[in-house]
Amino acid sequence: MFDFFRLARYRITISAGRRGLSLPPYKGSVFLGNFGSVFRRAVCSRRLDDCGNCRLKEDCPYAYVFETSPPADAEALRNYENIPRPFVIEPPAETKTEFEPGEKLDFHLLLIGRAIEFLPYFIVVFREMGEAGLGRGRRPFEVEEIVALGLDRQELLYTRLTNTFRSVDLHYTGAKVAAKHPAKASRIHVIFETPMNLKNKGKMAPRPHFHVFFRQAMRRISALSYFHHGRPLEADYAGLAERARRIELVEDYTVVMDIERYSRRQERRIPMGGLVGSVTYRGPLDEFLPWLALGEHVHVGKNTVFGMGKYRLLFPDSRPFWPCHDRH
Repeated sequence: MFDFFRLARYRITISAGRRGLSLPPYKGSVFLGNFGSVFRRAVCSRRLDDCGNCRLKEDCPYAYVFETSPPADAEALRNYENIPRPFVIEPPAETKTEFEPGEKLDFHLLLIGRAIEFLPYFIVVFREMGEAGLGRGRRPFEVEEIVALGLDRQELLYTRLTNTFRSVDLHYTGAKVAAKHPAKASRIHVIFETPMNLKNKGKMAPRPHFHVFFRQAMRRISALSYFHHGRPLEADYAGLAERARRIELVEDYTVVMDIERYSRRQERRIPMGGLVGSVTYRGPLDEFLPWLALGEHVHVGKNTVFGMGKYRLLFPDSRPFWPCHDRH
């Protein structure tokens, strides 16, 4: 069902500059803090305040990535308020905050659908961010290498030692992701690795009931399909949402993790947090598994672009799967 849904993942290794780096424990917001402004500065030729009035908007990478709008002839989701951006920055999992000069750390970039074509722009932006500085004191860093991560193998795209880029396509599909997981299950464990902010009736859900979690996953995947692959997913959305209520939350070991980010545009600190920990669901899960498998990659909930909403599925008596991230 997700055979047209394309994803590409990259591991980006940076090294602290001569002043080191000072970063918060959760690094998602700081990596994205000035990403949009640097992206705009790197690709925009007209320097307008409002992209809506730009005659180049339809062909502009910045407008597409950060201000995606429905196609003029769109019939579905025309009034969708929160069009998801076609990328996710996954920060380092470590909570370390101080990095010595030359010390390295990794983060991941996920591109979705049409955004895969814009990888060169993302690379340019990361390098310019290195010059502009990151974290407390805006300290510079170097992009050391970029590696494309396929489902079964990985390839080096760039290394600072040679300052050369290779064109490598290791994108994979949602269908292949789903095929890596069991097709049947009556019980699953879900590990919320980064804060999972699930909205229910406009408020953050205090407990991750399955129907709330699945509805958010289904909604995000549907929107990513429509806006960034140019086609709607054919699915029984109402039926799936109703049947999701039959799945029981049998174990809930989650706690609320509160974090904040500073918005330069709004000139204020914005709270962003959610549930972390583990849950266990039980019931007739088969029809939900392909959606949950894809949701593992694209994240679920609010602030996914900051790396929030990352989770991992564990099936009893089966080995968990994840793409080719290991360096060895």
